[in-house]
Amino acid sequence: MTRTNIYLEERQTAILDRIAGEEGVSRAEVIRRLIDRALAGRDDDLTADLAAIDESFGALGELDVPARGASDREAHLSRMWQVAA
Repeated sequence: MTRTNIYLEERQTAILDRIAGEEGVSRAEVIRRLIDRALAGRDDDLTADLAAIDESFGALGELDVPARGASDREAHLSRMWQVAA
């Protein structure tokens, strides 16, 4: 391994520390894993994205979504057009 120093924003450090704690690994290990993922192009993998969507199907099955009638939609759109004008 080669030692490399980088400057991180405080929020980045906090997020990395949280992830490291959750996974029980060092901050450096989290960074190495993220770099490996980025270099492998996994973030742009359509198959992985579609699999994640499929796996999330039904995750909010118990969520009560309030019914909206046509008048609700029309009122919302009217408000949006007034803001945009």
